[in-house]
Amino acid sequence: MEVILKKDYAKLGSKDDIVKVKDGFGNNFLIPQGIATVATESAKKILAENKKQQAHKEEKLRNEATAKVAEIEAKEIKIGAKTSTTGKIFGSVNTIQIAEALAKKGIEVDRKSITIADEANIKEVGKYKATIKLYKDIKANIEFEVVSE
Repeated sequence: MEVILKKDYAKLGSKDDIVKVKDGFGNNFLIPQGIATVATESAKKILAENKKQQAHKEEKLRNEATAKVAEIEAKEIKIGAKTSTTGKIFGSVNTIQIAEALAKKGIEVDRKSITIADEANIKEVGKYKATIKLYKDIKANIEFEVVSE
């Protein structure tokens, strides 16, 4: 029996794969659990069309992310923080502040996609680096400066 997986299943394959399974396993477990559907000719055609559309969407998102990388890396970001006379920051700089600084420059980025290198050490004024994950394997590296207000 051939089935189309609706979800990733550890020992069979990933979503949208067409796999052969024993009739009992397919009819009694995979289909009732909502993990798979029967791979009829019409279901295979629909799957092929969906994959084609998904590939087109993914290519568009990848191109947008690549363009955004160049835009982000060209920007200089300064983050103001209250400091003591020795240059130590009261508190620390986090991803929310970086996302807000980018938003002021006209670039919308989700704060959860930002990773700060040496995050625990941003307690002083200086230059630091962050990585922004824009799409699956496309990342932008940005350098930001923490300045005293």
